[in-house]
Amino acid sequence: MERRTIGAAALDVGAIGLGCAPMSWAYTASEQRGDRSLRAVHAALDAGTSLLDTADMYGPFTNELLLGRVVEERRDEIFVSTKCGLLVGDRHLVANGHPRYVKRACDASLRRLRTEVIDLYQLHRADPEIPVEETWGAMAELVGAGKVRALGLCAVEAGPTASRAFRRGARTRPYEATVRQLERVQQVFPVSAVQAELSLWSPEALERLLPWCEARGVGFLAAMPLGSGFLTGTLTPGQGFEPDDVRARHPRFTAEMMAANQPLVAGIRRVAERHGATPAQVALAWVLGRGPHVVPVPGTKRAEWAVENAGAAGLALTAADLADLAALPAARGSWD
Repeated sequence: MERRTIGAAALDVGAIGLGCAPMSWAYTASEQRGDRSLRAVHAALDAGTSLLDTADMYGPFTNELLLGRVVEERRDEIFVSTKCGLLVGDRHLVANGHPRYVKRACDASLRRLRTEVIDLYQLHRADPEIPVEETWGAMAELVGAGKVRALGLCAVEAGPTASRAFRRGARTRPYEATVRQLERVQQVFPVSAVQAELSLWSPEALERLLPWCEARGVGFLAAMPLGSGFLTGTLTPGQGFEPDDVRARHPRFTAEMMAANQPLVAGIRRVAERHGATPAQVALAWVLGRGPHVVPVPGTKRAEWAVENAGAAGLALTAADLADLAALPAARGSWD
């Protein structure tokens, strides 16, 4: 697989990462089986993937424990990316950016992941009660202590406000608040990577966030590059989702909106057919084409899809393909 170098720390990773959240968090709980997930991780590594993206809140904690079994066995092949800053409460999430908490959280993640160092430690959510510089300073101390190699920030503000701003040309640009945060923490310690949603049906990061990263040599981890599975063409309008699946409450995954957005999937499928590829591979190849500092991180818990996703690194889209994808209708429906 093609390798990509991201960030001031010159992080070397496979061009396609593996999002591990679906193995223990947010999607189809009845299919979250440890044995299946372990096969998916091993299959991804065998296909050239190196970046495994997790967080202490996934489970909570169980995702890191699961990955720790693979990390212990295949550490030299793995780029470990995990996150801190979010606590799971009763039906809600709570941000915690207190420096003492950050240091305890790192030590706990190291134990669960069975490693001596985390390659990329990301702030999952800034705490509104704690200046972000204080949280970032504590994370920087972890680098100095040799527990972490590089730092990243997750952008979480896309949602309907950013979508409306992007589509209507509003004065407030999407991810403006994240960019302000990035400018602040950059003064404390270099940002190596930013993680935010980017896909053919959620392109808001292209407006402001991706150019910020490109101009500063900061890596960009594209979360949900397959639109939570929609862009793979494997979901059927009206199929329904389990109650614990986040898509069961998502406006874009109502039967009406899934049907309305089928032209987007059909257009991706037409491009895929030209190459003997799958819609998922085309969607990922489009994300890869946004720049050499971009690494899509599709999530899955199935080995066959992990291998399929990894295959996107070898798909070269033509100028005609890109023109056809650019002409596809924008996704309908709010994101949150």
